[in-house]
Amino acid sequence: MNRPGLLAGLRVVDLSMGWAGPLAARHLADMGADVIKIEGCVRFDWWRGWEATREWIDDNGAEKSPAFNMVNRNKRDLTLDLSSPIGNDLLKRLVAISDVVVENYSAGVLPKLGLDYGVLSVVNPSLVMISMPAFGTRGPWSSYRAYGSTVEQASGLPHLSGEADYPPTMVHVALGDSVGGLNGAAALLTALYNKHRTGRGQHLDLSQSEGLFPLGAEGILAQAVNGEPPPRRGNRSARYAPHGVYPCAGDDEWIAICIRTEDEWSAFSSFADIGDYGGVADRLDRVDELDRAVADFTSGQVAELLMLELQQRGIAAGHVVSGLELGTDPHLVARGFWKLMERDHVGVLPHPAPPYRVGEEPFDIDRPAPTLGQHSREVLTELLGLTDAAVDDLERQGVVGTKPRLQ
Repeated sequence: MNRPGLLAGLRVVDLSMGWAGPLAARHLADMGADVIKIEGCVRFDWWRGWEATREWIDDNGAEKSPAFNMVNRNKRDLTLDLSSPIGNDLLKRLVAISDVVVENYSAGVLPKLGLDYGVLSVVNPSLVMISMPAFGTRGPWSSYRAYGSTVEQASGLPHLSGEADYPPTMVHVALGDSVGGLNGAAALLTALYNKHRTGRGQHLDLSQSEGLFPLGAEGILAQAVNGEPPPRRGNRSARYAPHGVYPCAGDDEWIAICIRTEDEWSAFSSFADIGDYGGVADRLDRVDELDRAVADFTSGQVAELLMLELQQRGIAAGHVVSGLELGTDPHLVARGFWKLMERDHVGVLPHPAPPYRVGEEPFDIDRPAPTLGQHSREVLTELLGLTDAAVDDLERQGVVGTKPRLQ
């Protein structure tokens, strides 16, 4: 099947960069919306690369970032210098014929450019716009710049993570961005439904740090009830034992095991030949000793086979799968999760399909992430009515282009 038409006819102007905003826009693109990503040749999406050098530009480094290519598929790309009067005006003209604007700049950027919601809502009164700065558009921290790691710290999650004698520990996968992107997509769909009912647009203010609080709800509640945060436990549990990740045969092979009931413990201890432990209270009291005994047993086992053996005995267990193994995981392959797509400068690479689907088949991916300015002429001539000669003139002025430029 082709990309679904769930949002066919919807036009999205994607001003965002990095992960959070582009992921929110990508969900709309995956559902069939026409998403037009806006970048500049000098101020391009920093997920293409942090710093431009002449060597990097000449080697097409801007087109080789796996992260950028992952979150910008199914989009078109238009380059505009928004700091120039003509680039600024062209963006407003595009917004006037669009439905949605997505942006995740720090709070002061668009007002300085004269492109904030107050301006754009005059251009398009029914516009749905989402702003996704790290800490929202209002409040003492609204003007702070941040990345995923900063947002994670502000959410309090690292204070809940790590071993008991460790300092607060980060997961280092920029959860603020990924969770923010999912929340952003959900918020946009809700606002679009409201627009469908009422005809009214609105401005959505999304704080990425606040979006992470549900992941740490247990810690927030414990602090409120007990007056102190819960202790860090690593992979251990305050209620169950054994509960953790244990080594298996091979290089960096692991299995996660959680024993929740005495029946499960009986089945596990008989299978693993681990005795001399009483109920859960005794096992929690002797958890260091217990974990060593479990690790002695698992270290000689093949992780995937052990997982199946334990599951057949009613025990929660899972092979800790590496990124490489995910590419050939039989379940994901059977569901058609991985889509192979060829893109200029990087060749054929796998793309994850959206995790949701309508019917049995996963959504297809129509196009890989665009190269810089790939669709500038197409968008400017077909949607805004410019002539080819006018686009040529914009290229000579540096308003549009297809290569990064050094400042």
